[in-house]
Amino acid sequence: MTYRLRVAVAYEHVIFDLDGTLVDSRADLSAAVNHALRALERPAVPLETVSSYVGEGARVLMQRALGVAHQERIEEGLGLFMIHYREHLLDHTRPYPGIRDLLAALVARRIALSVLSNKPEAMSRAVLEGLGVLHHFVAVVGGDSLPVHKPDPGGIEHLRSLTATPRTRVLVVGDSAIDARTAQAAGVAFCGVAWGLAPASLRAVHAQRIIAHPGELLAIVECG
Repeated sequence: MTYRLRVAVAYEHVIFDLDGTLVDSRADLSAAVNHALRALERPAVPLETVSSYVGEGARVLMQRALGVAHQERIEEGLGLFMIHYREHLLDHTRPYPGIRDLLAALVARRIALSVLSNKPEAMSRAVLEGLGVLHHFVAVVGGDSLPVHKPDPGGIEHLRSLTATPRTRVLVVGDSAIDARTAQAAGVAFCGVAWGLAPASLRAVHAQRIIAHPGELLAIVECG
């Protein structure tokens, strides 16, 4: 699918991370993690701590929540987490303020939008559809969509190929160092968001662009 633009812009395809970038999913992820921990008779983990574990997929999330002394229970814990989260992924998850307006404004400018997440694709789509924004995206790639996942650049390359977008016209938007490293590995531009789950990790990788509100992204997309 090739997008034809009516106006000149700096970036023709914007690839968004999901959790911590488009949606605030902390409460539902934390509830699923602690459901699994209770079932395994392990102590609960505070919401802010769970938030710091998000970004590299459900398995890594549960590995971190269980701790190094209990890794033999990771498969059991992961199964418990996935069952609970699948049934409750929209209990409290909502788009961050300004995201709906941003997506509508980008689509109005004929920008191709896609999602690259380490959350499983079916769950990513369920969140986006349940919040009424799935129709804005030309594609959604989850952690299980391809043989590789972030920070491997394969997801970006796949999405870029769907819209035949030159590398110099692709912008990745995310809230974590993983997103920044993924963009760097793919040789495309990156913009960090300060409202996400891991703003400290963006500072740690010295992200050059970090925005404080979704509306700020429009100027970057238009002018670079």
